[in-house]
Amino acid sequence: MVRELIRWKYIKSERVKKAFLEVDRAHFVPREYRDQAYYDDPIPIGHSQTISAPSMVAIMLELLDVKEGSKVLEIGTGSGYNACLLASLAKKVYTVERIPTIRDFAKKNLEKCPYRDKIIVLLGDGSRGYPPEVPYDRIIVTCGAPDIPPPLIEQLANGGVMVIPIGGTFFQELYVVEKREKKIKKRVWGDVAFVPLVGKYGHRWA
Repeated sequence: MVRELIRWKYIKSERVKKAFLEVDRAHFVPREYRDQAYYDDPIPIGHSQTISAPSMVAIMLELLDVKEGSKVLEIGTGSGYNACLLASLAKKVYTVERIPTIRDFAKKNLEKCPYRDKIIVLLGDGSRGYPPEVPYDRIIVTCGAPDIPPPLIEQLANGGVMVIPIGGTFFQELYVVEKREKKIKKRVWGDVAFVPLVGKYGHRWA
């Protein structure tokens, strides 16, 4: 899987390559999908949620450019796979999930993460961020929002970077957002498809 991600230039940096080699995706997919763990496809994890395709995960991590000393906020814990990858790159990861059973699934999976001590798994409305630990050097949103939630802009550190899908409930554009001296700079990477961000600053509650 990693060889193919490098071949197709989804993985570009040595640090992201190392993270993918250290974190086994098979530990983060439901048992019935273990034989598909290394395919470049999304995998259902219940409650209409998915674990993203490895290529999409790699793209977002490369765009996020996590540093060793970074404090990261992840919105949408899902299976916990991305949180474990982030923890291999960062100093600390706070990850927020809104569905209790998915949160519990992630926590169980993360017991196998070699960087689990760096990860705090939280239950809540991710569109509100997580104020107690602001500011965050990096914020990654793994669900599609109608616009950038204002709390996430406020919680991003000066010099920080956010990667977030913006658009409708089915299709979005992936934005890279940079905060410099309280000014926000945005650029679009391309079209993506994520499950919706649900919450006060997301889409309507289902």
